[in-house]
Amino acid sequence: MPGTREDALEAVSGGAPLTCLRTSYSCGLSVLTTGDGDAEAFALAVAEEASAIRASFALIFFSQALLAAEQLSDALNRHAPDLAYAGCSTAGEITPAGLEEGHVVAMLFPAESFTAVSTMMTGLSSAGMDDIAGKVEALKLSLRSRNGAALADNIFALCFIDGLSYAEEAVTSAIHWGLDDIPLIGGSAGDDLKFETTTLISNAGIGSDCAIVVLIATDIPFHVFKTENFVPTEDKLVVTASDPERRIVYEFNAGAAAQEFANAVGIAHGAMTPLSFASHPVVVRVGGEYYCRSIQKMNADGSLSFFCAIDDGIVLSIAKPTGMVESTRTALKNVSERLGGIDIVLGFDCVLRRLDARNRQVFRDISELYRANNVIGFGTYGEQYRSMHLNQTFIGIAFGHRQAAE
Repeated sequence: MPGTREDALEAVSGGAPLTCLRTSYSCGLSVLTTGDGDAEAFALAVAEEASAIRASFALIFFSQALLAAEQLSDALNRHAPDLAYAGCSTAGEITPAGLEEGHVVAMLFPAESFTAVSTMMTGLSSAGMDDIAGKVEALKLSLRSRNGAALADNIFALCFIDGLSYAEEAVTSAIHWGLDDIPLIGGSAGDDLKFETTTLISNAGIGSDCAIVVLIATDIPFHVFKTENFVPTEDKLVVTASDPERRIVYEFNAGAAAQEFANAVGIAHGAMTPLSFASHPVVVRVGGEYYCRSIQKMNADGSLSFFCAIDDGIVLSIAKPTGMVESTRTALKNVSERLGGIDIVLGFDCVLRRLDARNRQVFRDISELYRANNVIGFGTYGEQYRSMHLNQTFIGIAFGHRQAAE
């Protein structure tokens, strides 16, 4: 691929060597990834690469099945004490080789072209909109003091949120409010579909029930985008009994939620799995557009837990999925034409898309499409796009090639 370079590193932390794939891109970004669970060796590799490319910031996405957050954070703080970082646990990873599971990914940002600042916001369940917006304002001032006015129009924001916090809508809205016109994208942390605990990490600490906001200024051209693959049908489900705080629906159309959903999509109630929900999304109309309100799981009492906010009276439409590979290819092609070529994409991909891709036997095709377009990122429990918290979408920021000096 033009502008990329891949090689294998071997980092040793006193035991067996860890094989780590390094991929370099023409815009200066460097990505390290491994499926080996040696936190010490991986942190050493990150430290060496950060020194080599003069990186001052890194994004870290990791499977909790591979590495414990405490191990990874402790190793990074000891071996790369001058490297600021932020990241979260995942529901699958997107690596230079495509879709993976049980990996850790580090994306390193060279200080020559990227200036990054971040903050961790704890206690989301009790945080107020004004508090969150105020922290974003402070972060903007911090970036401005470090970066000056040179790249004032070339800033983007990333956010990572506990995917089991039940707070993503309010937090995303508050962050967007504080950002003004700065584009925001992000992903909700996952835990490999266990739905127990997700974890966020940064040089400021480790936590759940928290969010991390990152502001990055750059002289590399970029473009923020989203894509989904569904269209609404005429089949409706009206929420008639729910617990909005816990995102649980007890009744659709005055009947048991799981049974009504099963009847609407034509599957047996007892046969429902996460694949059923991934393949039969439900959507809500907001401002003339349709957005997924994806189902997380069926509960023992026949109720349904959702990934997004839900409430009594909401009218949901059963959606019909369209071609995931074709719609994603078209979106990436449009972005490439806009940028004059894609160098690398930082992508946040709903875990339900991954499940649906397996169910429809296009997993290899979507994985190859990501590999061919240099997509790096992770599988999420939800996606943030500007002011919205979404599900069953692919959200990305594409970077173009470094501009030649005039």
